[in-house]
Amino acid sequence: MIARPRSFPRPAALALAVTASLWLAASAAAGPPWISVEIPANPHDRATRDALLVVRAYNHGTGTAYRVTGVAEGIVDGRRVSVPLAVARTNAAGVYAVARPDLVAGRWVLVLRLSEGRTGATALVPLDSRGEVAGARVPARRSGDGWMIPRDVTDADVDAALRGERMAADGEGGAAELALAAFGLAALGLGLRRRR
Repeated sequence: MIARPRSFPRPAALALAVTASLWLAASAAAGPPWISVEIPANPHDRATRDALLVVRAYNHGTGTAYRVTGVAEGIVDGRRVSVPLAVARTNAAGVYAVARPDLVAGRWVLVLRLSEGRTGATALVPLDSRGEVAGARVPARRSGDGWMIPRDVTDADVDAALRGERMAADGEGGAAELALAAFGLAALGLGLRRRR
């Protein structure tokens, strides 16, 4: 007698298929995680009053309590240095305050990561010579259905940011970077109008 492989009874198999389909549909509708950087921090909120910047963690458009970690990567006297950042959760969902790090003179970029989620979302935040935020970018690619999917940041990305270079174009986008660019264009437009 030939033994047949065991299979789920039809009602159980159907229930499993429906459950899997609903889970996949809910996951697709939820969209990818995202991380954004807000400057300046709100001085009227105790949780963010003295922060260098505020990080917002999202899943699609909803603030989500993903774990956020950060490290300052720098070049000091020609050597690579890493300093952990103090990242504190606030009372608002998905909002974190990043304390101003005590850094020595050198070139620095902050690497802020969502430590949970389906894909790594990381913000690269270069600092200027005064230790102030000089910009922010979230390396990402655009999916076939239009989502911006953040990608994990590599050591090469951090090295490029420390050298002041743009990362290779791969469809990345960052709200803060776009805002800074728009501000620069607006300032240029005002300067040109005043000359006339």
